[in-house]
Amino acid sequence: MKFKSQHAKRILTPDEIAIRKRYIGATFVSCIVLALIAGTIHVLELGANRMQELRDKAGYDLEDEHTRIRAAGEDLFRNVLHERGVTHTVTYNSEEASGLLPVNEWLRLETMALVPAGEFTMGTDSIKTDAQNRPAHIVNLPAYEIDKYTVTNAQYARYVAATGYRVPLNWSKGRFKPALAVHPVTMVSWFDAKAYCEWNNKRMPTEAEWEKAARGTDSRRWPWGNVMDVKKLNTYYSVGATSPVHAYPEGASPYGVVDMAGNVIEWVADNFEPYRDTEAPKMIFVAKKQIVSDDKDDRNKKIAKIVETDEKYKSMRGGSWKGDPFSTSSFHRGYSWPNLTSDFYGFRCARDAGS
Repeated sequence: MKFKSQHAKRILTPDEIAIRKRYIGATFVSCIVLALIAGTIHVLELGANRMQELRDKAGYDLEDEHTRIRAAGEDLFRNVLHERGVTHTVTYNSEEASGLLPVNEWLRLETMALVPAGEFTMGTDSIKTDAQNRPAHIVNLPAYEIDKYTVTNAQYARYVAATGYRVPLNWSKGRFKPALAVHPVTMVSWFDAKAYCEWNNKRMPTEAEWEKAARGTDSRRWPWGNVMDVKKLNTYYSVGATSPVHAYPEGASPYGVVDMAGNVIEWVADNFEPYRDTEAPKMIFVAKKQIVSDDKDDRNKKIAKIVETDEKYKSMRGGSWKGDPFSTSSFHRGYSWPNLTSDFYGFRCARDAGS
């Protein structure tokens, strides 16, 4: 006699099949929703972590952020007023300026490096860099000297005391914090840099002179070689502000010149012009400015027009503490209006050899 097993497969009724399908469908939808929620939470966490990283890299106390937010063009307007003497304040006298540093430190800051006469390769053929940096070409220069360090706040204070020249806009009540004495002076325009160098019986380096002093004659990408080394420069908010001009001795160029990558981007003498045989778009080199729109609606909305001019940008070199590491390449060309200033603009001086 045969008996049916208790576990024999039972045929489901249509209603039971429909219920199970609804259950499976609901479970599938729930899984998708939970996955989306988990993904959203993960993205929010990543975003929160990134925002915290940016806050940690800020160069000032974020509780003071409301005092630093300015409308587009406001810094330029403030600088115009400053140049006209509207915001001029009492600053260092000659005795105070000279007492900012000991004698041996003054001597060190005035050190210059000799760059021998000869050829070097300027620019690059790499297609991974900006078009204005191409092509590589041979330049022959006479011997010259260039400052080992960028001009510091202390040196600029001595200049201001001796000449009555206006102080940089970021000096509070005409003075800088003592801890910044050997940091690069910033908030200086191309015209300010030129005036300082001439007062110091020097001149601004040409773009070619700056590049040769930075990379030598072996076409290296950075002053120390062809591999980025974040321990040899101050860039991309690694510090969050300027650093002392002698803080990175291992980043020196073949001629012993320091801080030619990072810290502050440096003004040079030349207009920003295309290299011969470059394939860079001509528009890059055309100086543009904002003007008030003729359209009434645009004016009401405070919308400005960008127009081309016959004026010239000035070249800048070396990248900065704010810039990305690629902009610190010795062949990389930056540029700006000569009357603009910023907290990452600085300069150094040069002179003909033997002068």
